[in-house]
Amino acid sequence: MIDLRRVQDLWRRCDVTVRDFPFALFLTVVSLLPGFQGNGTQIGELPTRPYDALAVVVVALECLPLTVRRRWPAACLVLVSLGFALDQLLAYHALAGTALPIALISAGAHLERHRRVTVILLSAAYVPLMVALARLGSNEGPADIALLYLTLVLAWGIGTWLRSTRAAEAERRRHIAEATRAAERTRIARELHDVVTHHVTAMVVQAEAARYLTAAPERLDTALSAVTDTGRRAIADLRHLLDLLNPDHDTDVRTPSAGDVRTLVEQTRQAGQPVEFAEEGDPAESAGSAEFVAYRVVQEALTNALKHAHGSRTVVRVRYGEKEILVEVGTAGSGSRTRSPGGSGRGLAGLRERVGALGGEFSADRQADGGFLVRALIPAGSPS
Repeated sequence: MIDLRRVQDLWRRCDVTVRDFPFALFLTVVSLLPGFQGNGTQIGELPTRPYDALAVVVVALECLPLTVRRRWPAACLVLVSLGFALDQLLAYHALAGTALPIALISAGAHLERHRRVTVILLSAAYVPLMVALARLGSNEGPADIALLYLTLVLAWGIGTWLRSTRAAEAERRRHIAEATRAAERTRIARELHDVVTHHVTAMVVQAEAARYLTAAPERLDTALSAVTDTGRRAIADLRHLLDLLNPDHDTDVRTPSAGDVRTLVEQTRQAGQPVEFAEEGDPAESAGSAEFVAYRVVQEALTNALKHAHGSRTVVRVRYGEKEILVEVGTAGSGSRTRSPGGSGRGLAGLRERVGALGGEFSADRQADGGFLVRALIPAGSPS
């Protein structure tokens, strides 16, 4: 059994001249059939001439150049126009005359250079053709001559419209591709910010604390081990992130979710931040992207707490509802500011974009007691 889809794929891979040749050959053969001879375009009242060997040459000159109508549109148009002129002057009146508007449409659509010159030369060539036919006794009136010229202009105009439509579509696709690349760069930057900043901040805080433990070797060893563990987690998370960014990654690769918040809280405690954690309800089975965003909200908020309010009491509350997830992370006071890497400003902005993309609500405000509260209401049930 023939696989039609495979045949279509093979046909599309062929050169454009190969795909255009069958039509050119078909029009040539049909024009030479006895039943179609003399039934083509006729300018004036010149008596139709019987077909002979020269007629075969004229018909071939009109039709076969259509094979290259998209590869070399200018050459095709010149040859077809020459064949059409000979067809009318010799009064064969072949059906092959329909090749001229086809060649004009193709040239209008595919000709890249010297378009204006081409139009001027063709228009100039039209005048002596009409004069020569008039001397042969065609008796064509001015109105008919003008109508035929306008018909040819219309064919060129159709090709030009196709060209502009194709260009507009290409421009639209280019804008979409640029927007997609920009969105992908933003997504990658956001993911790297969320993963790297959290772990590096924790390592800096732990290393700062270790500086004051030189007189207590046991505690110093524990602090340095915590730094090592955090570095290993950073490497593991980076590898995990690279797997997710790889377009060929395994679809079974798991992304962080709200269920991993407890682990995140414990890691932050190990970095020296006193964190209280309260969780209400159970995550919905179809929470989708909402769980991932909830995790990122807690991660960024805890990172900021480590950087700007180290040692302050921090409270994390996560409440799972049927249609939404509520996340609140607050610090009780300003605490001590560590010498952690400076913020880029994209953390909270990225969270606002994440939550907003799911139709949720996000706020990050300083409180009256000097603390800071991050709050996100994330609709659940969004596709992952």
